[in-house]
Amino acid sequence: MNGRAGYRVRQFFRALTAPLAGEGLEEVERVLTPPQQALFLRMSRADRRHARAVCQALQAAGCQPPELLAAALLHDAGKSLAPPPLWVRVAAVLMQRFAPRLWRRIGRGEARGWRRALVLYQRHAEIGAQWAAQVGCSPLTVALIRRHEEQLGWIDGEEDRLLHLLQQADESC
Repeated sequence: MNGRAGYRVRQFFRALTAPLAGEGLEEVERVLTPPQQALFLRMSRADRRHARAVCQALQAAGCQPPELLAAALLHDAGKSLAPPPLWVRVAAVLMQRFAPRLWRRIGRGEARGWRRALVLYQRHAEIGAQWAAQVGCSPLTVALIRRHEEQLGWIDGEEDRLLHLLQQADESC
């Protein structure tokens, strides 16, 4: 199993077994403005839990840029447009691994019928970035959200460095 598929399997089981303790919104309130907090709260409970874990992982690694922490908390906000059911998450991982051309072709189609959930899942980064801009996130935070699933070939500049840190934390949580 490649690293990405293994990560998704681990993420799924962590979501199933994670304790259902309080939301711990103090951290969210420190990082996000009230309109940004409202966007965070639109996310599913599992996605909020994951986003908080990504933010905490970055902080534990000594990463403090507020734009990066905001991106960590909001990187999956676009999924709240149509919370992806389990079959979509599984299909996405399998297609990305075994049929990447089919995955890209599906994403270019219209979000209708049986493809709707897959297309919206594939476009969640762009949707989330648009919403982040609307609630006043910085251009850097918006760019990190938009690019959080992009494959980096090499790191060129500060935005890429922060994106790499976000991706590492995202994959570890």
